[in-house]
Amino acid sequence: MEEMVTAAEANRRFSRLLRQVREGHSYVVTAHGRPVARIVPAGPQAGTAESARTALLARLRSQPPVEVGPWTRDDLYADDP
Repeated sequence: MEEMVTAAEANRRFSRLLRQVREGHSYVVTAHGRPVARIVPAGPQAGTAESARTALLARLRSQPPVEVGPWTRDDLYADDP
């Protein structure tokens, strides 16, 4: 359950809010009575980049190479498609 907290209150109690978020609490920060932000636990992020890299390389290895024929540097940088 998310607890509502005003921006001013969040500013005054920021260290305490972070400790509570670390313990699993979530907050919705409001300004002038409207929600503007959420403070939630970050969740597991370690290994996300490595997982994405592994998945991309596996996908590239599973696809056959595309034969485009020989090309030159001028072909690569030509303005015409």
